[in-house]
Amino acid sequence: MNKVIEINELAPSDMDPAYELFRISIPDAFEQEGLAALTDEIQQEIEGKRRMLHDALYTAGAAASFLVARMDGNIVGVISFGPCNNDILKCTDGRLKNVGELGSLYVLPDYQGRGIGSALIKAMANQLAERGIDRFCLDSGYRQAQAKWLHKFGQPYTTVQNYWGPGSAHMVWYCKTVNYVG
Repeated sequence: MNKVIEINELAPSDMDPAYELFRISIPDAFEQEGLAALTDEIQQEIEGKRRMLHDALYTAGAAASFLVARMDGNIVGVISFGPCNNDILKCTDGRLKNVGELGSLYVLPDYQGRGIGSALIKAMANQLAERGIDRFCLDSGYRQAQAKWLHKFGQPYTTVQNYWGPGSAHMVWYCKTVNYVG
């Protein structure tokens, strides 16, 4: 039986559960990539996401906004939209600096493969289209995410080989929101 995925904007009561989702999902993503030993980088990523959540909720004119996915009332996934990160700017020589980034897409490990990430992307694309935003970009250095994005978004706008070290590429996609709304 498929459970219903409910998607809403981030609310103050979501701060702790969303932070917990990052605390669980980010180390899992690093482990899946064979990078579990990078404990400092994992902690930096988690804390960076915590700051983004806090700013989105409590800073007037915050740069990023978040959507959360719930199943049975529990937050099981998140996605953000905001300015391009430094990796995108570097990989594109700044060509996408005026395009917003879909990012912070994480789903709890036990809920992956159930369409939650796709539902979050579609919901965010709908929200962007309603705001008159017709394009977004996204990036990944995670091989597993890259495989999913290649299937979902096609060939990347750019690929930088050996970005994270030998044999480790970073990919950036440039997409139209209209392709994902519905």
